[in-house]
Amino acid sequence: MPVARGSTLDPARTRAAILATATGLLYERGLDGVGVAELCAATGTSKETLYRHFGSKEGLIRAVLEERSARITGWLRRAADSATTPSAKLEAVFDALIEWHDSPEFRGCAILNAAAQHHDAPTRAIAVRHLESRRALLREIAADAGAADPGTLATQLLVLISGATVTATHLAGRRPAEAARAAALALLGA
Repeated sequence: MPVARGSTLDPARTRAAILATATGLLYERGLDGVGVAELCAATGTSKETLYRHFGSKEGLIRAVLEERSARITGWLRRAADSATTPSAKLEAVFDALIEWHDSPEFRGCAILNAAAQHHDAPTRAIAVRHLESRRALLREIAADAGAADPGTLATQLLVLISGATVTATHLAGRRPAEAARAAALALLGA
């Protein structure tokens, strides 16, 4: 990123700017749809700067996926925490997903898309951690609801969320998440 004369370099700001630009570009076009030269042009950095911050394109991809996973996990947790009862918490999670699935920028779950594109250990490990963080939130909701087996219920709810997200990627819109929300609330109430 060009630095104005008399300014000082801020490595943290440079890294954050690269991550923000790369996140949008990689989500829109896929991990293999964007080369290093295009990433550098879009972020306004040299290859040397990109490699200094991330080591490689794969390092940038890992950083993008880890940051996105943390952001999505926080977003879903805030949605759940905005409600008071277990069923309202679960409904709030699905309402957030419905809003996301209904947005024109929606292209599916970036983390699961990446794991489907790249079967390497680092990408799969990020996907596993991402799913486990979602499952942990759902397990808390299930435990608060008094489920006999919160872990199993959390896995069932995770399957509904992931399935709705994958289905919405291809069918577009809110209907898959609305149907999954109804099933999830029925499971929670059982």
